[in-house]
Amino acid sequence: MPKQLHVRLDDSIYNSLIKYSSVNDISIQDTISSALMQFIDRQSKFVKKDQKSKFTFIDLFAGIGGMRIAYQNVGGKCVYSNEWNKYSQQTYFANFGEQPDGDITKVDASSIPDHDILVAGFPCQPFSIAGVSKKNSMGRPTGFEDKTQGTLFFDVCRILKAKRPKAFMLENVKNLKSHDKGRTFKIIMESLDELNYQVFYAVLDGQNFVPQHRERILIVGFDRDRYGSDIDFSFDITPKDPKPVMRDILQKKVDSKYTLSDKLWTYLQNYAAKHKAAGHGFGYGIADPDGISRTLSARYYKDGSEILIAQKGKNPRRLTPRECARLQGFPDSFKIVVSDTQAYRQFGNSVVVPLMENVAKLVVARMEELDSCDLALEA
Repeated sequence: MPKQLHVRLDDSIYNSLIKYSSVNDISIQDTISSALMQFIDRQSKFVKKDQKSKFTFIDLFAGIGGMRIAYQNVGGKCVYSNEWNKYSQQTYFANFGEQPDGDITKVDASSIPDHDILVAGFPCQPFSIAGVSKKNSMGRPTGFEDKTQGTLFFDVCRILKAKRPKAFMLENVKNLKSHDKGRTFKIIMESLDELNYQVFYAVLDGQNFVPQHRERILIVGFDRDRYGSDIDFSFDITPKDPKPVMRDILQKKVDSKYTLSDKLWTYLQNYAAKHKAAGHGFGYGIADPDGISRTLSARYYKDGSEILIAQKGKNPRRLTPRECARLQGFPDSFKIVVSDTQAYRQFGNSVVVPLMENVAKLVVARMEELDSCDLALEA
């Protein structure tokens, strides 16, 4: 539960606060909350002893920190994070004691600390190819600035260009490959190649680590300026054995508020029947306790229809936020400090942590091998 705190302010501070809030179009409460988190963040960094780490990384489009957990678990130290959503910032702060930067488009790339690995779960936005096509027809070269300007992927590119990390790992939805008839993915791959990174990608399914069918594309790159072009990499993940099933993540005692109302349950059944009659596959999904679930989405807060749990003598229920956290592989120590609605959105937008950790381990191992070869050549 949010706590209330009454604070007396001098007129000058109060007036400045009102002005800042108005200019930036955010509430006074959010302004104060953000300022306090940044203050605590700075203080904790000042007093915190430097942690020993194998490598450093930055966490872009960080969400609630799923990728951060993965890279910390394989020995990394996060030196910078960025996430614009205020509710995700709250969850991130509660779990890592750090306030992520806000709007990435306004961040000066040179101000970001040096790092070994850039990690980002960037949003997929449409890429305009009109300008690129025009330049191509005129025989003029195009760079990633021309192809990706106006998209958030451009911000990943400009940071890669400015900071030249040894490696990167990007995560996105499986459909990124087919988005806009493959043009979006083509531009992404060309842009990363132009930045002189050796790039590899694979579509991996989270069900190897959690009881959820969740396919995501992972794009990994290594700096050719540093390592040369003779680089190979394999997404040789090691699935969890035995494979987890739904009953592994379910709580024994669940509040009745998660049980569907008669009205909603009737609506979902009628909706499913209607689309089945029309030959469509739309409808609710009752998860098999000894199997896996459908993909958890950010819309789960609306009705929970894609993943329902059967109950004896009752209507089915939706998953609790904690069960959603487990379905994504978050540890039970992970703090959920927002409303159920926001928590469902956050976990639905997040990553399968153990899958990301498995790939992170491969990326770090390959980077260390390349570093060793580099040192051997210098010697």
